[in-house]
Amino acid sequence: DLALQVVDETDRLLREAYQSWLPTVLKLAQPSDDVFAPHAEPFSPLNCGFFKTIRRMGAERGLKGIAYPRLVKMVLSATLTQDPGKLAQLDLHHPLFLTTGLTRYRFPEKLESYKVICESQDKPLYLAALLQQLRGEKCIVFTSSVESTHRLCSLLKLFGEFQIKFKEYSGLQRQAVRSKALNAFRKGDVDVLVSSDAMTRGMDVKGVNNVINYDVPPYIKTYIHRAGRTARAGQAGRCFTLLRKDEMRRFKKLLHKTDGNSCAAYTLPSDLIDSLEPVYFSATVDTVGCICYSIGISTLWKS
Repeated sequence: DLALQVVDETDRLLREAYQSWLPTVLKLAQPSDDVFAPHAEPFSPLNCGFFKTIRRMGAERGLKGIAYPRLVKMVLSATLTQDPGKLAQLDLHHPLFLTTGLTRYRFPEKLESYKVICESQDKPLYLAALLQQLRGEKCIVFTSSVESTHRLCSLLKLFGEFQIKFKEYSGLQRQAVRSKALNAFRKGDVDVLVSSDAMTRGMDVKGVNNVINYDVPPYIKTYIHRAGRTARAGQAGRCFTLLRKDEMRRFKKLLHKTDGNSCAAYTLPSDLIDSLEPVYFSATVDTVGCICYSIGISTLWKS
């Protein structure tokens, strides 16, 4: 018997079609017209579409003595839309809005936010240094796209001798490959998961210590959902964002939309950067050389 319907990550589900899930679910849970008869007995099961819903006394909804067959719905999201047009799709009756704070966007209480300032060409180097410093802790690295995720994983392989254990997680992979990567991360076989924003929603992995924004999130919603992968259920966690100097102003404006907009600068040890620099420089030169060689061969072949 269906008495309670819970919709998680509501704003994303409303925004994306997902094979018309919303009208399908609402239709299946919709009670028949005859169940609204005033003489109906309280608490009797109702045949409602595909499911059975439980009739509840109207006293629970302010209608004393009248049986009321409405399904109780809970819609949840860290960034729930306030657009009435979108919420109307959920067919809510006398909705009650509950929030955990005065501002629309909130960070977990025990989340610490940091920014790492670097030049664009040095971002892979600084990321590798940060991962070395956080070695042994579970980290999720977020990029702006599946292509960026794949490129970054290729770059991290250049630091193979430093034994950064990581896996790629993106929409370019088959589902079986993604599931294998996620399971390895959950079991602790790898410390680092490099992902696009496919990982930001509805994915609960215990013990994630750090979230790293390799690419600055374009919207505050994206930042909230990325950061929400750590500091879950009262646990402590950290969120690092790699920033170019020209991105700092936009990032500061982004954080002003939240209740806790402090983000301290995080400085990596210079000796750690120096130790990684020769390896990175050598590997990138070899990579560029291979690319140039491939382009040359391709040009000769065409000619």
